Amino acid sequence: MTFMATVADLNLISQVAPFQQHRTVVALERRLRNCSNVITLGVKPNFNDYSTKETTLIRESEKIYYPSSYYVEKFAAMGKDTFPRCLNYLFAQDKIKQTTLFQLLKIPHPYTRFFFGNRQKSRILNYFSFPFIAKIPRGSALGRGVYLIKTPSDLEHYCSLSHIAYVQEYLPIKNDIRVVVIGKDAVHAYIRIPIENEFRTNLAFGAKLSFDAIPRKAIELARYTASNCGWDDVGIDICEYQNRFYVLEANMKYGKQGFYQAGIDYFQLMETLIDNGKI
Repeated sequence: MTFMATVADLNLISQVAPFQQHRTVVALERRLRNCSNVITLGVKPNFNDYSTKETTLIRESEKIYYPSSYYVEKFAAMGKDTFPRCLNYLFAQDKIKQTTLFQLLKIPHPYTRFFFGNRQKSRILNYFSFPFIAKIPRGSALGRGVYLIKTPSDLEHYCSLSHIAYVQEYLPIKNDIRVVVIGKDAVHAYIRIPIENEFRTNLAFGAKLSFDAIPRKAIELARYTASNCGWDDVGIDICEYQNRFYVLEANMKYGKQGFYQAGIDYFQLMETLIDNGKI
């Protein structure tokens, strides 16, 4: 028997414990700019460009929210806590790092290999048969840089785009599942259904969302993945193929459209999680 979860089953804002206290916190990036309990300072690469008041806030705050990839390692070196944690930034938009970590942790993931340079690329067809998936391994998002390789000419074109070839088996799925984990909890999940004749399930490519009958195993796998990888603010993409669930990738810069379509006020949710010490 397959157990399903609806949005109401998740740890959404209505299920978070009542406010313990009002906490005003400091953030650098603009992610929480509309939260009433957050002071957003912006990211200034020259630290001396912050005012005396701002530098005092940064130095004296126990935790800095959304510190940016520029500052997060500096705060880690100081021993200052951040949200998200340093590992979130280290693995953001790097499919090679993510896949290697999934393999190390034995997290179910489609069969994937990397090929560095033209000599290794010439051996891709020793490991994969058409069709298969190829991705730009670093810096791509929103489904851009993802290719369905059906022919030798498709492969030749893809290999011309990137020095490193990131190649993955093709799973003929009808949809996938995005589970958003913030802190330790899955706060939102939805099914992404691609438009006709499109293999990518990204909203940027016209996918539709469904909030009904989210497989509970997908939510459990997302929480397990985020916890074991050290990620505390992440959208985990999961698919089901032949009765098995696979983690496709992690998105640390996930969008808010799925929250809005579900009627969830993202900023109110984050305010509540901060006030209750959840993040």
